[in-house]
Formats: sequence, structure tokens, C-alpha cells
Amino acid sequence: MSVARGEFIAAMRTVAHSVAVVTTGGVAGRHGATVSSFCSASADPPSMLVSLRAASRIARLVTGNGAFCINVLGEQQRPLADRFAGADDAGTDDRFSGIALACDREPLPVLRAAATAFRCRVGDTFVAGSHLVVVGTVIEVRAGSARPLTYRDGTYYAAPAQLAGA
Repeated sequence: MSVARGEFIAAMRTVAHSVAVVTTGGVAGRHGATVSSFCSASADPPSMLVSLRAASRIARLVTGNGAFCINVLGEQQRPLADRFAGADDAGTDDRFSGIALACDREPLPVLRAAATAFRCRVGDTFVAGSHLVVVGTVIEVRAGSARPLTYRDGTYYAAPAQLAGA
């Protein structure tokens, strides 16, 4: 027995999550989508976990390409979060249009503006309810120091400035 769906969603809306754009590219095609459900899976070997709606284009392309990048966004990057969440889809058929990429190793797109990026090769996948959970082995990381963009209760937030002495 589990809790009611509405009760679960209401509780999850109270939890703050970092915001990232998952990108993929390769023989299956290129795409990107905003997500808030990702985390490290292991340090031995370094791996990341991302949860994607199983019926989504991004889930299909990540598995088809066998690779993805988790582009963690900084607090100034709300427009990127909105773009890859589909806010501009009516005006463009390419979410990457006009977006600066750091693609020194094509075809896996890395957003140049990402605060931190984890390039991953798909390892394990499994279905959990309506979502596909993808565990990827980290093949490259670009770490930054920008304060994170977070998402809670349907709204983006910037991290508060660090308190003096904290």
C-alpha cells in the first residue's frame, strides 16, 4: 500500500531540487530537457542517476545514443531552464538554437553556460512507475563554482548568499 498520488506530489513540492538540463546527441538525434531529478549514484565508479519521463523524447534519445550530459544550472540561468522545459517550443523546433555549446567532443552537447557538467555513458536503466531511471558512468566532468538554481513548489529560486562565519 502506498500514499495517495496527490499527497505524494504535495509533499514533494516542499522539497527544493537543483535544476539541470539533460542533453544528448548522436545517431538517435539531439535533444535537451530540463530536469530536477538527478543525483550522484556512486563514487566507485563515478556515476550519476537521472530520472526521465519514460514516454518522453529525451528518454528515448538518451537510451538510443547511449550517452547524456547533466548540465547543472547556476542561479542566473532561468532562461536556459525555461528554454529546455519547452517554453520556446512554439517558436523554434530546435531547443539548442542560439545556445552556446562546448562540444569539443561531438556529438554530445554540453551547455557552455552550465555551472557544472557531467558527461556520462549510459550504464544501467530501469523503469520506476512512469519514469525511466538512467545510471550513467561519468566520463568527463567540468566543475564550476556558481551558486545553484533550485526549484521548489513550481518556482525557481537562487541560493541564498552564504552567511558570514558559516
